[in-house]
Amino acid sequence: MSAKIFYQEDCNLSLLEGKTIAIIGYGSQGHAHALNLKESGCHVIIGLYEGSKSWDKAVNRALKCIRRQKQPKKRTSS
Repeated sequence: MSAKIFYQEDCNLSLLEGKTIAIIGYGSQGHAHALNLKESGCHVIIGLYEGSKSWDKAVNRALKCIRRQKQPKKRTSS
């Protein structure tokens, strides 16, 4: 069985019009997904933790970054 390859013209990007797509993290996969979506005309924001080394990299690619809120530490039962 051969794999089906999809191209941009196979997608209905109008379903994403007026929506914001948030990518959490800007590592190898987040970086690739964010740039592909942005280049396809989608509105993309990147969620990063405060002090992330990736912040400047994303901003330099004209992506909007927001600070991800830290999750509260789990309480241990006493």
